[in-house]
Amino acid sequence: ESEPRGVTSKEETDCRAWGVSLPGPACPLSLPAPEALMQALEDLDYLAALDDDGNLSDLGVILSEFPLPPELAKALLASCEFNCVDEMLTLAAMLTAAPGFTHPPLSAEEAALRRALEHTDGDHSSLIQVYEAFIQSGADKAWCQARGLNWAALCQAQKLRGDLLELMQQIELPLSQPAFGSEQNRTDLQKALLSGYFLKVARDTDGTGNYLLLTHKHVAQLSPYCCYRSRRSPTRPPPWVLYHTFSISKDNCLSIVSEIQPQMLVELAPPYFLSNLPPSESRDLLNQLREGMADSSVESESSSTREFGDACVL
Repeated sequence: ESEPRGVTSKEETDCRAWGVSLPGPACPLSLPAPEALMQALEDLDYLAALDDDGNLSDLGVILSEFPLPPELAKALLASCEFNCVDEMLTLAAMLTAAPGFTHPPLSAEEAALRRALEHTDGDHSSLIQVYEAFIQSGADKAWCQARGLNWAALCQAQKLRGDLLELMQQIELPLSQPAFGSEQNRTDLQKALLSGYFLKVARDTDGTGNYLLLTHKHVAQLSPYCCYRSRRSPTRPPPWVLYHTFSISKDNCLSIVSEIQPQMLVELAPPYFLSNLPPSESRDLLNQLREGMADSSVESESSSTREFGDACVL
């Protein structure tokens, strides 16, 4: 007898948008395992997609408009605040339709062509770079085949990007000009991603690429296709990473990975999320960072108050 299937946060958001409380006969899903349902609800709560009554919040209603998982929709919305909408539109489309290469390099020439598409900032920026190169090639099928890329998937990503852009325009969300490659855009893109993917962060515990997932005490390694592993001159694995997927297998791989700064995670994740993490050295480090940042903020406010008082005396 097969076990009950899990439920994704995307399915949970969709059902709540339809006014259905899971589980229920009106929802087009088989009965999820209770643990999976509770996890999906918890994830939505962390993303501020639910109100105090467990119904969709105003933000949750907007998230449900997008044909994307909630964390990706949240990152796309956050890109409006951080002025990187153009890049996040591309990334959302690529993560949904064309998240990876179709096969390992078959020759040294193909491997070299593929390496040229990798970005130093990680797999997420590499996906943006792949898409832009694909568009510049004129969506050429032979160009894709020479690099082990799925032409049909990239065409689907192109269409989805257009659909997402049209949807953002319909609900009158602010857009931004392309700025991919600039230092400011690099920071903005990381902030937008972390706004949705703070639930998917891992830390290298020993400096050799053994990553402990913050939300679950699983240890995983970077996927063989990760740009950090495929470089000719491998460097020390990034200490902290954001990942798109985690697959439980013989190797327990993290796929589509980019380095992040823990200070940024503390800044953007809800405080109660950090407090609710399972006990670990990683959680302790984040809470120490949070306390240090809070102390710095208090000192800064105190200094500003003194300066204002001095100015009034003068």
